[in-house]
Amino acid sequence: MKFIQNPLLIVYMLAGLIGFSQNSVEVINPSTMVYKTIDTISLKLHIYKPKNFDTSKRYNCVTFFHGGGWNTGSPKAFRRQSMYFASRGMIAISAEYRLKNTHGTTPFEATEDAKSAIRFVRQHAKQLNVNPNAIIAGGGSAGGHLAASCGLISKFDNPNEDLSISSVPNALILLNPVIDLGPGAYAHKRIGNRFLDLSPTDNITEGAPPSIILVGTNDRIISVDMVKAFKQKMEAVGSRCDLILYKDQGHAFFAKKPIKYFIDTTHEIDKFLISLGYLSGESTINDQYFKLNKNN
Repeated sequence: MKFIQNPLLIVYMLAGLIGFSQNSVEVINPSTMVYKTIDTISLKLHIYKPKNFDTSKRYNCVTFFHGGGWNTGSPKAFRRQSMYFASRGMIAISAEYRLKNTHGTTPFEATEDAKSAIRFVRQHAKQLNVNPNAIIAGGGSAGGHLAASCGLISKFDNPNEDLSISSVPNALILLNPVIDLGPGAYAHKRIGNRFLDLSPTDNITEGAPPSIILVGTNDRIISVDMVKAFKQKMEAVGSRCDLILYKDQGHAFFAKKPIKYFIDTTHEIDKFLISLGYLSGESTINDQYFKLNKNN
C-alpha cells in the first residue's frame, strides 16, 4: 500500500472530493400538455420528468400552483421545486390556471381549473406514467389556496368532466397559503358572502388529506393564529397537519433571497413526503444548492 506524503497534494485531493460531493443543480426542462380548453383559452401543465425517466414505470407526482392573488403569476414560479422533485424521482408538474389580469376571471374559476388539473392528471395517469394514488398538490399563497381547495372544497368541479374521477389530492403542500377567506381575512371583500364556499378552513371534514404548512411569523396576509386554527381543525377530524414556522419571515419568503429559505422549505417538504412513503432515500437539496447558498 502506498501512502501520499505530499501535504499539498492531499489538500488538493480532499478539495476535489468535497467538490464532487457537492453536486450542482440538476436542471430539467419541462414538456407541456394542454389539460383544459375554455373558449379560446388553453391551459397547460408544465411537466418535469426524472432524467432517467422509464416509460415502463409509474411515478409519484406533485402538482404545484403558483401564487399571485389569483390575478397574476406564472408556472415558472415553481420551476426550482419542480426540477428538484423530478431529480428525486417524481414527476413534478406546474399548472397554469385562469387569472384575473389575463382572463378576467375570479378565484372561483381558478379553483375550478385547479381541480380540473388534478382530475386530468389522475384520469391520464397511464399516459403520464403517474401513480394515480400518489398525486400531491402544492402551492404558494393563492396557489396554496388552490391546492387546499382541491383537497377540501367539494364545489366548483367542472360539470363537463368525468366527475367519477376524483380531483382530491393524496396530500397537500401549503406554502403561506390563503386558507381563510372569512371576515377580516385577505380577499374576503373580493369573495363576499360566498366565502364559506371557497374558504378551506371552513370546509375541513373527515378524510382531509395529510398536509404540511410552511409560513413566516411576520406574514401580513397569513397569520400564525390562522394556520394554527387550521391545524387544530385538521387534527380534530383525524388528519395530519404539520406546521413549520419561520421566525421573522414575511409573505412568500421561500421565493425570495436569501436562497436558504427555498432550500430549507424544500428540505422540509422532502421529509414530509418521505414520511408518507411518496419519496425514499435522503434529501439532496442541500447538496444541489450548496454553492448558491454559500454565495447568498
